[in-house]
Amino acid sequence: MNENILYYGDNLDVLRQHVKDESVDLVYLDPPFKSDKNYNVLFAEQDGSRSAAQIKAFDDTWTWDQGAARAYQEIVEEGPERLSEAMQAFRQLLGDSDMMAYLAMMAPRLVQLRRVLKTTGSIYLHCDWTASAHLRLLMDAVFGPQSFLNNVVWCYGLGGSSKRYWPRKHDDILWYCKNPSHHYFEAAQVPASSQRMKGQMKKAPNYWDIPTINNMANERLGYPTQKPEALLERIIQSSSKEGDTVLDPFCGCGTAVAVAQRLNRRWIGIDITHLAVTVIKHRLQDAFGDELHYNLIGEPVSLPDAQALAKEDPYQFQYWALGLVGARPVERKKGADRGIDGRLYFHDEVQGAKTKQIILQVKSGQNISVAHVRDLRGVVEREQAEMGVLITLQEPSQPMRTEAAGAAFYHSPGWQQRYPRLQILTVAELLAGKRIEYPPSRQVNVTYKKSPKAKRNPAESLHLLF
Repeated sequence: MNENILYYGDNLDVLRQHVKDESVDLVYLDPPFKSDKNYNVLFAEQDGSRSAAQIKAFDDTWTWDQGAARAYQEIVEEGPERLSEAMQAFRQLLGDSDMMAYLAMMAPRLVQLRRVLKTTGSIYLHCDWTASAHLRLLMDAVFGPQSFLNNVVWCYGLGGSSKRYWPRKHDDILWYCKNPSHHYFEAAQVPASSQRMKGQMKKAPNYWDIPTINNMANERLGYPTQKPEALLERIIQSSSKEGDTVLDPFCGCGTAVAVAQRLNRRWIGIDITHLAVTVIKHRLQDAFGDELHYNLIGEPVSLPDAQALAKEDPYQFQYWALGLVGARPVERKKGADRGIDGRLYFHDEVQGAKTKQIILQVKSGQNISVAHVRDLRGVVEREQAEMGVLITLQEPSQPMRTEAAGAAFYHSPGWQQRYPRLQILTVAELLAGKRIEYPPSRQVNVTYKKSPKAKRNPAESLHLLF
């Protein structure tokens, strides 16, 4: 592996098809889990008839359905013997519950992660109290009990409390290795806390007091499961060397790949949502600029690709299309979306001006008409937005373009230029490089939270690993 790669797709498929045997030095994974869901629900019996649900950012959960049943059957019949026996024991204990579905989906992924890990490699599985005990047994079945090195306890101070139980202020990070007698490790040094060693450094224990990201922190990107860079720094520095390859198969907002890049490691990131991939692209651009080169695999690069994505998953198509123009999806709630799929913000005045916005609608269906343009115009007026953009998979009709032209122009007071108030962009045009016509912002990007620029050692070579 001699390049950095960001994959969009199911990590099980990506691992099986694209990542070679024993090619990764370090794996960090923080699997998605709906932590705000009542834990007891995970053990509720299900009828097994629900259709398979794809994981989506901000709505992560696992359910026992036909997909989970197939995954269970495959790992029992075709997986390693010890893992097969463990999964059957889990099924006897848990029944057809959502926790069983979670383990059935995790098991084949852990098998693949063991396959791609080098003999000297390590894997850190980040989890919380809801499934840590189950995952410990599952990891024992995949890697062997002898490969367990530590249960790292990450202690943090933020979060709520309860009158019914002790406040939950830590996560578990299960550390396993491929070969317990031949793995790379260099212990992190932390300030000693005892009075007699004041001012000295000592090896970090297996409980890490690292603050979580507060709401005002520069590194906070607004992603709900974002972990602090300091946490990933300790893992990556202690269990890999410069030039090694770090893999995060559930990379979310990309903390692991961003830290790996800053520490001169090669990296592989995988996520199943275009929303996460868009956040990662913005983060890497903000932190490293144009000096960073990486391959992006799995996103549509042609009109047939886009059509296939729209047919397979309209929501993911919408996230991807909005990402092409740098827009932010609206938060989805129950009920109508009020005609807004995304927003793009800008500042076009020198001082003291309000944040201005562009309303976006995305249409992937066949039956688009002039009525959609009129609807967008009404939403723009209702929201008192400066501009509106309709992104469509299909070619718009001439009446649609005429209707858009009738909305006249937005005049930018800062740039003294005019921009079409309503614009129609096809996916084909976006893939060819066309973008929204709107004023350049005189301030920082206000659509996505800007990631701080990476701090690098001036003595390091500017040649990044690609």
